[in-house]
Amino acid sequence: MTARTIAIVGAGIGGITAALALDAEGHSVTLIERRTGFSEVGAGLQLSPNASRVLADLGLSAALRRAADLPPQVTVRDLASARTLGGVLLGASLKERFGAPYYVIHRADLQTLLLDAVRSRAGIRLMVGREVTAIAETDTSVTLTLESGHGSRTDMFEADLAIGADGVRSRLRQHLDARPLQACGQAAWRALVPREAAPEEFQSDETGLWLGRGHHVVHYPIGRGQQINIVAVIPEKLGSEGWGRLGEPAVLRARLHGAAPPLAALLAIPDSWLVWSLVDRPAARPLARGRIALLGDAAHPILPFLAQGAALAIEDAAVIARTLRQAEVPAALDAYARERGARVRRVRDAARGNGRTYHAGGLTRLARNAVMSRMTPARLTERYAWLYGWTPDGRP
Repeated sequence: MTARTIAIVGAGIGGITAALALDAEGHSVTLIERRTGFSEVGAGLQLSPNASRVLADLGLSAALRRAADLPPQVTVRDLASARTLGGVLLGASLKERFGAPYYVIHRADLQTLLLDAVRSRAGIRLMVGREVTAIAETDTSVTLTLESGHGSRTDMFEADLAIGADGVRSRLRQHLDARPLQACGQAAWRALVPREAAPEEFQSDETGLWLGRGHHVVHYPIGRGQQINIVAVIPEKLGSEGWGRLGEPAVLRARLHGAAPPLAALLAIPDSWLVWSLVDRPAARPLARGRIALLGDAAHPILPFLAQGAALAIEDAAVIARTLRQAEVPAALDAYARERGARVRRVRDAARGNGRTYHAGGLTRLARNAVMSRMTPARLTERYAWLYGWTPDGRP
């Protein structure tokens, strides 16, 4: 295998995981991040076995066990009546079935443990406060133009290849696919509450999923069980380009005025919410070309109805590290794009399908509830074997 000089633009979860995976393969990696600090906004995220096994292979199992929580199951309820509709096994059952755990973790905690790993690797250089403003490609290299200090300084950085991991509004994506983002007419409201302040019904370690017509709520403990992460997805008329804008609690409570009393009591606790307008965009065509590749949200934004945004970025990182064992960079990146294409499409379609199912009304809602009530948690879990059973060596 030929050791290469690789530039990764974006030091989010996907970019940092890619840096670790490529460093493990013997490459020289430079992570370029426009922010000057890493105080991660957001709240919790979920790491299903397809993602946690990648991180374990990178030597992060012990750090994950210290920082993450292991919910025993997902319990699905009707948002208005609180009636239990079904469940999905997680915890020990899922680890035994798929060979890796299903974690929930605060995004900032995951970012911190990944950055700690990066700083311990001599082969990874971290450049912060640098924004990529241009990229030029030849047959043998790519050159990035970097600006810092609000344009007061310009540098050039040359590498054998560049990977865009710079999020849903990726600058690097423009070089491969300029199709615009599409507003979805929905927003995700996120908040954290102290577990001790939550109603008694929310003191267990389970993940709760509450389904209503046109909206749903998810909650689970994070921070070693000390906090409860809450995500509510509701309709919105006008989206926003802002990332993590403040939301007025009264607006959310009005949208979910029909929530069952226990859930309404939980939603009444936060005095501050962060709101993300949900956006969609087809996967880039192609995901890679020549000496430029995309991963994570830069390549394929995924709606949050399957909790696979971070997981797919982590999968991408493992695959691109493996395909770059090939002798020629363009051929390696082409193999990456081909392999990830079918997987990304299947996950994207499943996430969209879940969104329709979660928010169904009328006869569709009744049919959904009837089907779920007849299925055991183990059987519902098995429906996701194609997703959770994925491995970095290319087996589905």
